[in-house]
Amino acid sequence: MAKYVDGFVLVIPKDKTEEYKKMASEGRDAWIRHGALAYYECIGDELTPKEMGGEKHLEFTELAKAKSDETVWFSFIVFKSKEHRDEVNKKVMDEMSEKYKDHKDFSMPFDMSRMAYGGFEVAVEG
Repeated sequence: MAKYVDGFVLVIPKDKTEEYKKMASEGRDAWIRHGALAYYECIGDELTPKEMGGEKHLEFTELAKAKSDETVWFSFIVFKSKEHRDEVNKKVMDEMSEKYKDHKDFSMPFDMSRMAYGGFEVAVEG
């Protein structure tokens, strides 16, 4: 069965890691509650790649322009299809808009302009 994935690369200040984990856990609960198949938030651990085939590869820290006081996260949500993704995301966004409508002082624990996001059709699954 074909699946669809929303993928993200985020740069989180190290002093905001716990705040981000709390927000991510709340997000996970919402996406799973509304039908996502899986939800992953992955903190960078080994971001200096080993040489493969004699080639040097771009590091995630370089790609994300992360500073020494920041961490790189790779996150993704799995759906049945692109259409299913659209349905689930609408429900989650409606829920979050309602939940935070009176929180005028709410701010993300990271710089949204440095987040990369994309939707991906699963081409190979194992």
